[in-house]
Amino acid sequence: MSAPNSRFVRACRCESVDVTPVWLMRQAGRYMAEYRAVRKQHSILDICKTPEIAADVTITAAEKLDVDAAIIFADLLLPLEVMGLPFRFAAGEGPVIEKPLRTKADVDALQTHRSSELGYVAESIRKVVKHFGEKLPVIGFCGAPFTLASYMIEGGGSRNYIHTKKMMYTDPAAWQILMQKLIEVLASYSADQVQGGADALQIFDSWVGCLSVEDYRRYVLPHTRDLVQRLKATGVPIIYFGTDTATLLPSMKEAGAQVMGVDWRIPLDQGWQALNYKGAIQGNLDPVLLFADQKELRARTEAILQQAGGRPGHIFNLGHGILPETPVDNVRALVTFVRELSAKYSASGAVR
Repeated sequence: MSAPNSRFVRACRCESVDVTPVWLMRQAGRYMAEYRAVRKQHSILDICKTPEIAADVTITAAEKLDVDAAIIFADLLLPLEVMGLPFRFAAGEGPVIEKPLRTKADVDALQTHRSSELGYVAESIRKVVKHFGEKLPVIGFCGAPFTLASYMIEGGGSRNYIHTKKMMYTDPAAWQILMQKLIEVLASYSADQVQGGADALQIFDSWVGCLSVEDYRRYVLPHTRDLVQRLKATGVPIIYFGTDTATLLPSMKEAGAQVMGVDWRIPLDQGWQALNYKGAIQGNLDPVLLFADQKELRARTEAILQQAGGRPGHIFNLGHGILPETPVDNVRALVTFVRELSAKYSASGAVR
């Protein structure tokens, strides 16, 4: 860990902090002119695979926003490539997997011995850590087994996840093998990021909200718990985040992550209460509120801080990533509002 006593890491451990730490998903993105300039020269995958550029993009965003943590610039799907499942980005469509998994034979053909080829992400982290030293913690991340599996099976994004659920229901042996292979690759990949200096790891389960509680518990929880336990062995805090997961939160908490990320569809206090206030919580402003005027943005920011009640263990974030076209001035204002307003609350929840 490069910044173990940082505001962000202390909050992950539910320790008291002077003000609520804030960082934002998709800090480096198309809303920022500096990033758009880089993208004119390089594809997303080129940026990810060139540590100098990935580090620079990460550093530029963290410094411009003055946030409490930098999240490394990488793509969720990078592990698919080393498993033998290439993908590309189609304009306006997002990622496209040319030959999605549909059979047990497809799953059997996946490789698990090439995770070291993803070492460029750990190298990017090393460069960011070298730049910031103890001044700013760096967050590494990976996709969750279910979310990566759904991309692999559907061939991209999906509305109903028919092929993914069909494999779960009709070929549980193939599903089991797929989960185990993903966990093996993700555990190694994430451990390398910690060796590179990451202070925390976030697991993105972006699509898990499509599941019922029963299906989550039967087909996903045991595997996610396995991954979380392996990542906890690295010694850094683990954040587990999904969208549209209000009904799943108590079950997701059983995976064992120290920090649970929640989206904007559930009030922060209700989400934390659903977790019995065990561990830290991260969230949860609707990203579209960054398009509102700053008076409204400030009021909504304060509402979330009031819901957190000054309890140790709140990390302020959006309920998902910053959207393209978001006004940069509003993003910077949000960070200022969080610092200014959270200073009013003590660890007991009382207003100072």
